[in-house]
Amino acid sequence: MVVDDSVVIRGLISRWIDAEPDMVVAASLRNGLDAVNQVERANPDVVILDIEMPELDGISALPQLLAKKRNLIVIMASTLTRRNAEISFKALSLGAADYIPKPESTREIAAAEIFKHDLMQKIRHLAAKRRRPATVASPPLVHREQEPRFAQAAPATSRLPPTLRPFSAHAPRALLIGSSTGGPQALMALVAGIGPVIDRCPVLITQHMPPTFTTILAEHLSRAAGRPAHEGVDQETVKQGHIYLAPGGRHMRVTKKGADAVIVLDDGPAVNFCKPAVDPLFTSAIDVWQGGALAVILTGMGSDGMRGGTQIVAAGGNVIAQDEASSVVWGMPGAAAQAGICAAILPLQQIAPKLVRLFAGDRL
Repeated sequence: MVVDDSVVIRGLISRWIDAEPDMVVAASLRNGLDAVNQVERANPDVVILDIEMPELDGISALPQLLAKKRNLIVIMASTLTRRNAEISFKALSLGAADYIPKPESTREIAAAEIFKHDLMQKIRHLAAKRRRPATVASPPLVHREQEPRFAQAAPATSRLPPTLRPFSAHAPRALLIGSSTGGPQALMALVAGIGPVIDRCPVLITQHMPPTFTTILAEHLSRAAGRPAHEGVDQETVKQGHIYLAPGGRHMRVTKKGADAVIVLDDGPAVNFCKPAVDPLFTSAIDVWQGGALAVILTGMGSDGMRGGTQIVAAGGNVIAQDEASSVVWGMPGAAAQAGICAAILPLQQIAPKLVRLFAGDRL
C-alpha cells in the first residue's frame, strides 16, 4: 500500500513496485485517513507511509494501521528535514519497521535511482522477515573447540550452522559498532546497558543513515547512554567516555596522530552501496588499536562490516554479531556469522552484559 499526498510520488513508487516480479500494489492512497479505512480490505503486507499529508498525517495514522493489522510492516517516508527526522524516530518507537528519506526532487535521476534501490530492498527484506515461519529457529552454533551439539532440529534451510571462534586473549581497548535496518532501536537499547564500557574506552558507531538523521540519532544515543554522543568531527581526538557516530553522507575512519587516535571523515565514494559504511571504520581501527579492537555487528541489510570484521579478527581482535531472531534483518550480522569470524552470536539483550564482562577482563 502506497500512501502519499503527492500524485507524482504515488505514481512513481507504484510503477516501481509493479515492475518487480515478487511485488504488487495493493492500494495507492492520498492520505492516512484513506489508509486506515482501507487497510483491512486491501490487506497489504507493507505500507509506504508519507509523514506530511492532509486530513490524517503519517504519524497519526501509524498506530491506527497497526491496531487494525498486527505485524503490518510500515516504512515511513519523508524529506530530509529535522522535523521529519524527529517524527521518523518517533514512528520507530511506535512500531514502524523502518524509514526512508525521499529525494528533494525525483527529477534528479541519480537521487531517484538510489531511492528506488533502497526502497525495493527494504520492502523485500522486511517482508521476508515477517513471512518467515515463527517456528524456524536460528541455526545452532558450532564451536571450533568442540563437536557440533544440536539442541534442536535444524531448520529447513541450506545455510550451514555458524561456527564460533574462541575469544582473543587481547584486552579490548575500543568498541566499534556497525548497524543498518533496525539499527536505531538496537543501538538505543545497547548503549543504555554499556555505561561501564563507555567509561573505559571510546565507542565509535557507523549506522547507515542520511544527514540530519544522524544528528538526531546522536542526541538520542546520548540520552539513552547518559554519556556524551555526537557526530564525529574531522581531526578531533578520540577519548574514552564518548560515543562518536559517523555523520550521514561521510565515511568515518580513525588514525594515529602521535599518541592519540583521531577521527578522519572521508567524502569518497560509497562502500558496499553505503555512505557512511561500516567497513572503513572497522579496517582503520586496526592500525590504531590492533588486537584491542572489538567490533559488534547489529541488524541490517547487506554484508557491510564482514570484510572489516575479518581483518579485525586477523589482527587479533574480536567480533560479536546480533542473532537472527532479535534482528530486524539478519543481513550484516548473518554475513559475519556465516564467514566464521564471530566469537559470539547473541540476542540483542545479551550483547551489553557480554561487553561489560569483556571490558572488565572476562575472556570467555
